Amino acid sequence: MESSLYVALSSQNALRRQMDVVANNIANMNTTAFKGENMMFVDHLVRSRGGERALGGTVSYVRDLASFRDIREGHLEPTGNTLDVAISGDGYFAVQTPAGERYTRNGRFQRDSNGQIVTQEGFPVLGDGGPITIPQSDTKIDIARDGTVVTETGQLGKFRVVRFQSDQQMQQIGGSLYATTQTPEDVQGRRVAQGMLESSNVQPIVELTRMIELQRTYEGVKNFVEKEDERIKNVIRELVRV
Repeated sequence: MESSLYVALSSQNALRRQMDVVANNIANMNTTAFKGENMMFVDHLVRSRGGERALGGTVSYVRDLASFRDIREGHLEPTGNTLDVAISGDGYFAVQTPAGERYTRNGRFQRDSNGQIVTQEGFPVLGDGGPITIPQSDTKIDIARDGTVVTETGQLGKFRVVRFQSDQQMQQIGGSLYATTQTPEDVQGRRVAQGMLESSNVQPIVELTRMIELQRTYEGVKNFVEKEDERIKNVIRELVRV
């Protein structure tokens, strides 16, 4: 197979992977605290058979290395719900799951039947001293800017907010949760907002525009492959005649 087809194939693979990333961004544009992703590419340049002649050039093979997360904070949207909590600035809430400690910026919390503050999936949200439990008889819940939870009973705990050396090394595992082998560091001067949720940082118009451009580029590469295939067939037919 000629180098030009290898180039086209590498481009198609990269474009398809990028399309998957864009589609996932669009699908999660309304997911609380979702962080959009982008692709990281590298070009491998190979000198063509033209050598050093004027017609000589380079052929670029595209390879996608990985995706990277856009960690910019989304807008904080008011909800009016007492147990909706948003982090302002760096950090993640710590959550206890059957698989171990996990982390999230999705602060859509609730009380379970035991009075514990839990995620929508039912995982306990951790405070500095463990899970935070609110007596069922308490109805007035106030969450201070530093994450302290106060009710009629008094101070019940403080949301644990942590950060990591590299957000990019955190693995998204679904349900707005992240896993990492990094050691968490408590955020000093943590800031949270009660009755607020962080929106997705995905920009729908930008992502839709990218999707259209990717589709057009993919079609262009596809047309090139078809023409190149026809050219090779014509060459083979001519050689057979000779």
